[in-house]
Amino acid sequence: MYAQYDGLIFDMDGTILDTEPTHRKAWRTVLARYDMQLDEQAIIALNGAPTWQIAQAIINWNNGSLSPHVLADEKTALVKTMLLDSVTPLPLIDVVKAWYGKKPMAVGTGSESRVAGLLLNHLGLSQYFDAVVTADDVEHHKPAPDTFLRCAELMGVAAHKCVVFEDADFGIEAAQRAGMAVVDVRTL
Repeated sequence: MYAQYDGLIFDMDGTILDTEPTHRKAWRTVLARYDMQLDEQAIIALNGAPTWQIAQAIINWNNGSLSPHVLADEKTALVKTMLLDSVTPLPLIDVVKAWYGKKPMAVGTGSESRVAGLLLNHLGLSQYFDAVVTADDVEHHKPAPDTFLRCAELMGVAAHKCVVFEDADFGIEAAQRAGMAVVDVRTL
C-alpha cells in the first residue's frame, strides 16, 4: 500500500504509541498543584505541539501567570515516571515492522528528545527508525513543516516522496505544508 513512497515518517504520541491517556493524567496532576484545570476538548487541538506551547495555552485558559517552561518541565518530569509503566505500541507499529529494512523510516514528534528516546528505547522500537526528530531538534514546530522536512533530510529522501502517519490536525497540516502525502490514522 505504501510502496510508491521512498520514506515513511511516523508521529509518535497517539500514532505509534498509546501515550495520550498518560499525558492527560500527568497534566491533570501537575495542574492540580496550581488550582488550574485541563480543558480536555481544547487540548486535543494542540496535539503535536511541544509541551511548553501546550503549557502556555493552559496558563492562558486558566488566567495564570506561571512560566510555561516551568510548567512544561514539571509535566515532563512527571510523565517520564509514568510512561514506562503505562505505554504500549498502537496497531500501526505493525506497518513499521512490515517496512523495516525496506524503506527508510523516521519518527517526527512534538515530544522532547528525552521523552521520545526513553520511550522508543524502553519499548525496543528505536532500531526500526533511521531518524528521530523531536521538539528539541527544530525551531518551528507543527503545524510548521520543519519536523517532517528534517526527517526527510536525515533519511535522504525528497519530501514529496515521503508519507507521514499522523493523528493530529497540527501534524496533518505540517505534513501537507512539507509537500508530503499524509495518512490520518484516526480514519484507519
